[in-house]
Amino acid sequence: MQLHITETVLRDANQSLMATRMPMSDFVDILDTIDKAGYYSVECWGGATFDSCLRYLDEDPWERLRTIKSHLKNTKLQMLLRGQNILGYRHYSDDTVRRFVRAAVENGMDIIRIFDALNDLRNIETAVDECLKAGGHAQGTICYTLSPIHNLDLYVKLGKQIEAMGCQSLCIKDMAGIMSPKECFDLVTALKAAIKIPIFVHTHQTTGLGFMTLLKAAEAGADGIDTAISNFGGGTAQPATEPLVYTLSQMGYDCGVKYDVLKQINDFFAPVKKKFVDNGTFDQTVLSVKADALSYQIPGGMLSNLMAQLKAQNAIDRLDEVLEETPRVRADLGYPPLVTPMSQMVGVQATVNVLLGERYKNIGKEVKSYIRGEYGTPPGEINPELVKKVLGDEKPITGRYAESIAPEFEEAKAHLGDTAKSDLDVLSYIAFPQQAEQFFEKRELKRALKTSYTIEEVK
Repeated sequence: MQLHITETVLRDANQSLMATRMPMSDFVDILDTIDKAGYYSVECWGGATFDSCLRYLDEDPWERLRTIKSHLKNTKLQMLLRGQNILGYRHYSDDTVRRFVRAAVENGMDIIRIFDALNDLRNIETAVDECLKAGGHAQGTICYTLSPIHNLDLYVKLGKQIEAMGCQSLCIKDMAGIMSPKECFDLVTALKAAIKIPIFVHTHQTTGLGFMTLLKAAEAGADGIDTAISNFGGGTAQPATEPLVYTLSQMGYDCGVKYDVLKQINDFFAPVKKKFVDNGTFDQTVLSVKADALSYQIPGGMLSNLMAQLKAQNAIDRLDEVLEETPRVRADLGYPPLVTPMSQMVGVQATVNVLLGERYKNIGKEVKSYIRGEYGTPPGEINPELVKKVLGDEKPITGRYAESIAPEFEEAKAHLGDTAKSDLDVLSYIAFPQQAEQFFEKRELKRALKTSYTIEEVK
């Protein structure tokens, strides 16, 4: 029995454990070895990597993608895309989505895992369609969550719609690690009976369930699972690769990976991990089991960001209060799955509620947009008092909001002028205007300094 392994150390693992602060210089030397491991795919882009490259790492995310592709010649590259949000935190025009998806494929991306935070599949249709047209592999996604309105029948219905949309595979995305082994077995079994496309399972070790959940996924017939090399595995990241491969191999599964190469990869990341632990970026408290997450359902990346935000406000001692407020805010907003961008919106609102000492004294701009219907149809009913506070007598949007957004590319290109060295720069700017412009300024300064230095050398 074959079971594909997707390695997440270059994206979700380091995003979940240390808020995506790993620069390319810390992993480029191991890429050739990773390519020899036999992974089905390596998740290396998308999610928060694009934002982090521009905002924190002073890297061009497109160059990062091309560099990884130049080394991983035999292994599929995989990314996470937020449907109509692409990699940002709002909805973009269909023109922007199509240009971005095509550019990702043309610059080396093979598999695009596409999701919508509300499981409103209208918001992934454009990205899926363009991915297929560009020659990429479109993996449609179900965001798994627990609530009074999310159940097996709903997820099977979503799976059928994803297959009908033309997606070549489906991912069950358990971003908070709350899917129990039984729930996973039942869901994979039900989906295998209802659809024909391959099914991949993504979870986190946050609650301590991850290893057991992925074993049951395999037993139920899943075609692939996500894992993280052990130095960046466990905790709020994915379950560790090596023990799962070791166990599954004994159970008769062919994972396709070479255990001796996994050791080389893990040995390489040991000093990388130590560096981030020593400088405080990798807070090892995220490695402990947090069974309470079964109640508050906070994903790994969201938890690490919450901790960073509270530390910046000198309020880390109030983390427990924020964790308790989070499910209350989520219920008020109609039980959206806590995945980007909803996880950030709910988390920030919960933090504001706690720090200001009054619930909804200040409502975030993104939360107001969500209540207006700009992110899609909420899974459940939003608290009527909250709707009244935000909208007054205004009616929420019921149609697909992206259809009301004018094309953005040409206007952005004209605004940037000579600052944009390529259409990829324009896409970076559309996704993250402030961060991209700051990156462009630093890039020009480096070029100027390099030119000046070269001239002095000649003299």
